Amino acid sequence: MLGEYRIEGRRASEISASVERGVADGQLEPGQVLPPMRELAGLLGVNPNTVAAAYRTLRERGVIETDGRRGSRVRAAPATTARGSIRVDAPAGVRDVSNGSPDPALLPPLGEVLAAVAREYAERPPMYGEAPVDEEFARLARASFDAGGVPPGPVGVASGSLDAIERVLAVHLRPGDAVAVEDPGWGSLLDLVPALGLRPVPVAVDDEGPLPDAVARALRGGARALIVTDRAQNPTGACVTPERAAALRAVLDAHPDVLLVEDDHGHGIVARPLTPLADGAGRWVFVRSVAKAWGPDLRIAAFTGDAETVDRVLGRQRFGPGWVSKLLQRAVVHLWRDGAVDPAVVAASYGARRDGLVRALARRGVRAHGRSGMNVWVPVADETGAVARLLGAGWAVAPGARFRMDAGPAVRLTVSGLTRADLEPLADAVAYAAGPAPARSYG
Repeated sequence: MLGEYRIEGRRASEISASVERGVADGQLEPGQVLPPMRELAGLLGVNPNTVAAAYRTLRERGVIETDGRRGSRVRAAPATTARGSIRVDAPAGVRDVSNGSPDPALLPPLGEVLAAVAREYAERPPMYGEAPVDEEFARLARASFDAGGVPPGPVGVASGSLDAIERVLAVHLRPGDAVAVEDPGWGSLLDLVPALGLRPVPVAVDDEGPLPDAVARALRGGARALIVTDRAQNPTGACVTPERAAALRAVLDAHPDVLLVEDDHGHGIVARPLTPLADGAGRWVFVRSVAKAWGPDLRIAAFTGDAETVDRVLGRQRFGPGWVSKLLQRAVVHLWRDGAVDPAVVAASYGARRDGLVRALARRGVRAHGRSGMNVWVPVADETGAVARLLGAGWAVAPGARFRMDAGPAVRLTVSGLTRADLEPLADAVAYAAGPAPARSYG
């Protein structure tokens, strides 16, 4: 059952640590079945309750999963194995279109901004005990939320979207709870959910966002939270339309206790209007990061939501980092107030490259998806083969396995480093590597 690997330990913590070591070094492979609890207890000479406690810890940490009479097995994508490790490094001479990063030329310069913030800091440095959210940051963030139709609510600050989502899930859910997630979807989020001891439930998407029937099935099946990307969905570029939003709200209305988490991934880089799902009722959070438009290293995300949820998150935050650096908050305030980024210009730049690539692929009979943002998703018949052939042709792309659970094989291409002259050669390479994609949904 376990091959040559021997699970060791007398205490639950020792047993669980032994299993994690086996997973981390590859001796326990994804899908490998673990011994029944009584059998392992007999081998180790411990009480079965000790093994039960160890297995419970492993489930909560996202290392194993239990399926009734089929027993416990190593997760297909254990939390100890980040999806980010599923990548193709670009050797010398190979163009990297896999990283998902913004175009540095479209990011605002920070020199004068940081100097201005340093001068403000010298006059009045923030101290312990102050409010965690800068007053002007909260005012500008709230005004932006209002302009996008996001319901009223208090404003919080986190160290990026993933940090905000993690904190929201942690204050509302318990290990073992199910979370409905987009499939394909953001790889880091698909890692985060099982790492919190939660169970991800895949929800298919198309160019307009999550499919209502798939969401309804997930919620009927017991999912206690739904995470939706409103614009520039990573990796497909999906953008929620008013019609899709209305259909999803109808599904959510039938499940008023479900936590709704929305991530506006396209903030500052997308021309398409925002259509939030939240209507101000129940438990909800809306998150916006500055990463894609103002700079990934700023590590700032503003969020709002129902008063209880925001209060819980800020309360838990006080017992950890306390607050997000006021220096960073003030830097973002200056960028917002000075109009350092023109979203229309940024959206047009990414749109020209993204739409140009999608059209070039279509002329070659290759179906691709990229309604908004900086990524293009291309379904393929043989993912491993397509990645290898593209690498041989001089292009490093992201394997779809980084972003999918039940969705079909595909590759993701980031357009932020492309020029107009790159589009036709890249489309030729993709057509050679993937061949005409089947006419089917990628959900």
